[in-house]
Parts: sequence; C-alpha cells; structure tokens
Amino acid sequence: MDNEVKKAIVKSRIRDFMPLMGFFGIVIIFSILTGGKIVQPRNLGLMLSQVFVLMIAATGVFFIMTVGGLDFSQGSILGLASIIFCWVSQFSIPIAVIAAVAAGAAMGAFNGFFHVKFKIASFIVTMCSQYFFRGLCKYVTTKGPVPASIAVLALDQTWFKFVLMLLVLGVAFGIYRFTRLGYDLRAIGAGETAARFSGCRPDLTKFLVYVAAGAITGFAAFINVIRVGSITGTAGRQLETQILIALVLGGMPISGGARAKFSNIIIGTLTYCVLEKSLPMVFPVSATQQLVKGIIFLVVVALTIDHKALKVIK
Repeated sequence: MDNEVKKAIVKSRIRDFMPLMGFFGIVIIFSILTGGKIVQPRNLGLMLSQVFVLMIAATGVFFIMTVGGLDFSQGSILGLASIIFCWVSQFSIPIAVIAAVAAGAAMGAFNGFFHVKFKIASFIVTMCSQYFFRGLCKYVTTKGPVPASIAVLALDQTWFKFVLMLLVLGVAFGIYRFTRLGYDLRAIGAGETAARFSGCRPDLTKFLVYVAAGAITGFAAFINVIRVGSITGTAGRQLETQILIALVLGGMPISGGARAKFSNIIIGTLTYCVLEKSLPMVFPVSATQQLVKGIIFLVVVALTIDHKALKVIK
C-alpha cells in the first residue's frame, strides 16, 4: 500500500471521528464557560426534552439526504400532522397516532410525486410545499390553538418518549444497515446512473424515501403534542433548519452517498441541542447567539465537507 493510499485512509478516518470529537469538545468548552451549569441534572433534562422530536424527524431527513436530496417542509409537515393528531385524539389516541403518521406519509408522497414525476429539484419542491402546508396550519388555527385530548398529557413521561425514540431509531437503523433499500439509498446518493445499472430503481426509491420521511415526522408529531398539549399555526416552525444544521454538525455529507453514517443523526442532534441550551447561558444577547452559531456551523462544514464528492442537490 503506497503512501498516498495510507494518507487517504487516515484522512477519511479522522474526518469520520471529527463530529464525535466536536461534540465532546463543545460539551467541555461550554461546561467551562457556564461553570458546570450545562451538565447539571435539571439542564440535562431540559435538553433531553428537546432531543426526542428533533432526532426522530432528523431520521427521515437523513434518508432523504442520503440519496442526495433536501427537505425544507418538515416543520410544516410536523405542524399539520400535529393538528390532525389533536383532532383525532378526542376520540382515540391510538387511532390519532395512525392518523398523524398517515397524514405525514401523504404529505411526503406529495413531495415525492412532484420531485420524481416532474424532475423538479427536491429543495424547490419542498420549499413550495412548506408554504402550502404552513398555510393550511394557519388556516385551521385561525380561531385559536387546537387542543389535544386531556388523556394525552398523561403520556408526557421522559421514559415513554425515550422508548419511542429508540424504537424509531432501531427500526430505521435496521432498514438502513441490513436491507436492500438501505443499500439502494447509498448507491443512489453516490451516483444515480451507476445505481440504475446495478439494479436500483431510483425514482421509486426516492418516492418511498419521501413517504417514509413524512410518516416518521408524523410520528414525531405525536411526541410533539405530548410535550405541548395544543397546537398553533406556528408549530414546527424552523424545524427543517434545525434538522439540517443538526445533521451537518453530525458529519452528514450534503451530497449523500456511501459516506452517510447513521451516527450522523445521533451525534448531530445531541450537538445541536447542547448548543441551543448553552449559548443563551454564555451569550444573553440573541444576535450574539446567532453569530456564534453561524461561525460554528461554517467551521464544521469547512472541516467535514468532501469537495471531491460535492455536487448539485437532486
């Protein structure tokens, strides 16, 4: 093995470990800056409450980004699915969960259909559907927040939400790592033409990915309602941005492909939640928080981006 190959292998391994090192580095730095407040049980509990919805929703977007796409409609999907859950929960909570998942899947199918059928770039389709779904959210909440059944509030238990999150992650990991679909996702992200010749069906796979991502976010809507109790027209606002930042912080390659790792979801979400909780403690001014967050985001992208694999988003 020549020196160039050895250097490439070492560089690749260092790049793979950088998100994890970055997470621990951020925890250590902000633990010092906050005088240890960030690692106190109360603050850890508050951070954990933010993790559930974000990590579950990020799982669906992870699949989309693996095939080289983007989705800017996840916040609106969460909001509309949450409203549907609230309505149906007045009759039955289990049926409400199914309704929320079905609604999310239908909205994901909407995105997938226009992306695949009309060959419109994913970020354009999802930006348009973002406004469409958000408009529906605001229309149905014109007279006020939509409340869920009182029985839903009894489910607001950390252990319960944690188990649900692990269930979603476990199923998603099994599909990504051990099924033909997971292989197809990585193959399409690496090169759609080559994937087609290897036996993949890119159009069908991408459509199913958007459906699955919507369904996963629909399930996240269930956990979101458990936490807040009622839904307004702004529910899920900025979720898509949070997901994108979290995944990139976790080392997710923008161009997708074989370098996408399931750990990107977990490390990225935890890193983002630590930053969200820590920055206000260190920088009370909101503008300063945004500035520091932007600098960190740019540094992470500069250190982890693979210029050789960079291409136009599908």
